[in-house]
Amino acid sequence: MSAPMRKFLVQTIGHTSSTYKGSVIFFHGSGDTGNGIREWLKLVLREEFSFPHLDVIIPTAPERPYSLYGGELSNVWFDRVDIAQDVPETESVSTMCQQLEPIVNDLVEKGTPKNKIIIGGFSMGGCLAMHMAYRFHPQVAGCFVLSGFLNTGSAVYDSVKKSTNEMPPLFYCHGQADPLVKYEWGEKTCNQLKSLGVTTNFNSFPKLSHELDKKELHMLRDWITKIIPNS
Repeated sequence: MSAPMRKFLVQTIGHTSSTYKGSVIFFHGSGDTGNGIREWLKLVLREEFSFPHLDVIIPTAPERPYSLYGGELSNVWFDRVDIAQDVPETESVSTMCQQLEPIVNDLVEKGTPKNKIIIGGFSMGGCLAMHMAYRFHPQVAGCFVLSGFLNTGSAVYDSVKKSTNEMPPLFYCHGQADPLVKYEWGEKTCNQLKSLGVTTNFNSFPKLSHELDKKELHMLRDWITKIIPNS
């Protein structure tokens, strides 16, 4: 395992080889781990979240002081002052994106071009994925968000607005019964990116809370396979 993979305690589903056609990077939500969300995915699907032609890379956020926990250490990708859309982003988002650069670079150096990499995540991990895909790696094949959102005035919107290149397509899922990350926040995020030219696929789940869903994950796998086909 390479140094970047060791640093973020990466879980890998599949084995990188010449037969693989790309990679999926999946970021977990706040307070979780790579192993935690891997097991959660397996529990919901009753099988691994895997593909015959793709590696699935699941990093773990390093522990850091988290303001929402009174400064206690937690496995979170970045700090935030509130779970709300109308608060500013913290600089820790950009810092973490920069720290994660070696994971993407490691895949590229081993032969996976950026246009064969999909970046996504759940909740906080979905927010991080949008920053990674639309600010730092717009050449990737796609981005997915499960129950996540961007803050109003996010740096992601500025990057997309200024870009003259085609942006990665976005697959988005959100539950209307989500009590933590409001459905309206996800819908607004997706619509704003769509208004800036991003090709979006927004999927609404009327009874879904802040959790993973079997139908949602099957839809996600179908979308990923469409973006990077096994052919």
